[in-house]
Amino acid sequence: MDRRQDIRQKRRNARADHEADAPKPARLPRRWRLVDDAATRNLIRGILLGRITPPFWKRVLAFMGPAFVASVAYMDPGNFATNISAGARYGYMLLWVVVMSNLMAMLIQALSAKLGIATGRSLPELIRDHFPRPLVLFLWVVAELVAMATDLAEFLGAALGLNLLFGIPMWPAALITGVLAFMILSLEHYGFRPLEAAIIFFVGIIALCYFIEIGLFAHPDLKEIGLAIVQPRVTDTESVLLAVGILGATVMPHVIYLHSALTQGRLVVRTDAARRTLFRYEVIDVVLAMGIAGLINGAMLIMAAATFHRGGYRQLTELTDAYLTLQPLLGPLAATVFAVSLLASGLSSSTVGTMAGQVIMQGFLRRKIPTWLRRLVTMAPAIGVIGLGLDPTRALVLSQVVLSFGIPFAFIPLIIFTQRRDLMGPLVNSRLTTILAVVVAALIIGLNLFLLYQTITRGF
Repeated sequence: MDRRQDIRQKRRNARADHEADAPKPARLPRRWRLVDDAATRNLIRGILLGRITPPFWKRVLAFMGPAFVASVAYMDPGNFATNISAGARYGYMLLWVVVMSNLMAMLIQALSAKLGIATGRSLPELIRDHFPRPLVLFLWVVAELVAMATDLAEFLGAALGLNLLFGIPMWPAALITGVLAFMILSLEHYGFRPLEAAIIFFVGIIALCYFIEIGLFAHPDLKEIGLAIVQPRVTDTESVLLAVGILGATVMPHVIYLHSALTQGRLVVRTDAARRTLFRYEVIDVVLAMGIAGLINGAMLIMAAATFHRGGYRQLTELTDAYLTLQPLLGPLAATVFAVSLLASGLSSSTVGTMAGQVIMQGFLRRKIPTWLRRLVTMAPAIGVIGLGLDPTRALVLSQVVLSFGIPFAFIPLIIFTQRRDLMGPLVNSRLTTILAVVVAALIIGLNLFLLYQTITRGF
């Protein structure tokens, strides 16, 4: 009996020694644990090493964040314009395109996250290290143009939101947007978790606004919604062009660069088993974030179909016209909710666009550039264009043309790297994943080239 007790005591002592060597979680109030970097890292480390097994929901919350930051690009002001035009003109018919686009987004963002997890480097860094220098310089210039074009569209959306809500002229509204974007980005000084929480907060505002629009004001036809999702169809040339517009805007090249970097600020993992576990939770993050982004995009189209299309306003293309038309159709509160969602979208997406600019410049140039300078280089052209008083719609179209041009130069390197076993190790793409990625790339690039051709031939 004494011998058994000695064995049990030795086991308890060994377990105590092991626990003493393990990192101690930060002692914080319970409600703030997962908003604190140190606590989040300790929790993730414990899960990856198998030392702790918290409830599933807590594990998901610990790993959640990077995909939500990237998902903001899928609900930016450009998406507002495309989805509202489609819903106003064709009702619910093109809802299936939104669903298909969202599935593509899940695949692409999962590949970008996997690249960062497997290699510990961002896509721009890998391009710099593995491609010839002339090609690297060309891809850097294209990526910078993409980042600037992205910020132009998103600053326009935020400035328009401030203009609609408070009557602030576009130029001062753009300056205010820049200041607010700097303030949001300053949360990085407190760690990755507070910034992620701020972005998720903005996503929640956009989702809440559209929940209010549809649940309290629009009253859509649920049967027609279901049929539109399961019965893909187009009826004329214009519907094809709108479908191409929705699909062509699916992949935002700047978040392909960004997502590969977002997975690296949390925890450095060195074992294959830990990388697999980390990627499994990141896939959950991607599905949740892109799923919510898809629901919001669908809600934009559904709101436009249930109000503008049903009310006979089928030629709406301007966000300002949509705001003004909502007032007599659904009342001033509905119009205000729409403007709030546009402002939240513009602020959050301009913040994410500036983050992408930082990743692009530092990754391609391998130089430590002052944070304020990196941010200013990305923001300045957008503020300048608005300050010149150019037509917002024309500027938005031009920015989308630049984004369409930039997609292949981000997506193709992503596929090349993720199918290389020497880089990816156990996370290398399966043959099926590579085939799916190539098909999606060919479809999206082809549609964007078609959209680019139509934009040029029809005139900007």
